Amino acid sequence: MSSREVTSVDYQLNWRKLQQVGLNAYEARSYLVLLGHPRFKALELAARAHVPRQKIYEVLDSLVEKGFAQVVQERTKLFSAVDPSLAVPAYLGRRSKMLQNELTEQSRLASGLIEDLRASFLEGQDGRGTLDFLSLVNDPMQTAVHYRRMLATATREYVEFSRPPFAVDPLDEQLVKDAATRGVNCRLLIESGAIDEEHRHRLREYRSVGIEIRFADRLPMKLALFDSKCGLVALLDPVLTRPSWTAVIFEHDGFAEAMAGLFETYWCRSLEEHSQKASAGVMPNYQLQP
Repeated sequence: MSSREVTSVDYQLNWRKLQQVGLNAYEARSYLVLLGHPRFKALELAARAHVPRQKIYEVLDSLVEKGFAQVVQERTKLFSAVDPSLAVPAYLGRRSKMLQNELTEQSRLASGLIEDLRASFLEGQDGRGTLDFLSLVNDPMQTAVHYRRMLATATREYVEFSRPPFAVDPLDEQLVKDAATRGVNCRLLIESGAIDEEHRHRLREYRSVGIEIRFADRLPMKLALFDSKCGLVALLDPVLTRPSWTAVIFEHDGFAEAMAGLFETYWCRSLEEHSQKASAGVMPNYQLQP
């Protein structure tokens, strides 16, 4: 490959990267041309960068505003590039701050919006259907919202089958510790596997506030149950090539009672499994010393 072809390839790569950073196609092309020359008149740059003449002033104004170009005022207005080691970090810093401000404002507006829309939603649910006590959720973020809402309102008991992948990892969730400190009986049955030192430390923290933890060789599903009346189960879709969990959110006394019985069966079985391994002299790598 010739040096000219290499230069062309580099130009195309940098042109695409500048667009990924936040410049549009005309801005990226103009900035790359400016980098290779000390200064340009606007119309000269338009010809070199293949930007329509009627667009070049808009493009240059935007580059100046974004910090990639500067104006050199002589007899006529000239434009030069700003050092990329200054332009790119400064632009990303301003953009990050702007996006954060937008997100903060959107969060503020969303709080009120949720209440208004939920009121309308609840009004529309007066005619309850036959399966209103069940809802299917495929989005992990929505599953996490349901989980945290039920955990925050639990008053007596919270139990969970914990296995990856997680919409919410209970070992990373402050609400679990909060529930324990307000008197909720918390028990976690964790599917065994490698546990890093950070999670070992978390387990010790959880046990110190009264959270009971056991390990099982295998769990049939993901399950979280709150006050023996509501909760969620998550089932692995057996059809899709890419593994995906579907969560069933429920509020049904009979179903919750059945799930509580299933949990107790596996909870007791986990103690039996540990006893058998201990008697055989086997200490799993996930077992923590008290």
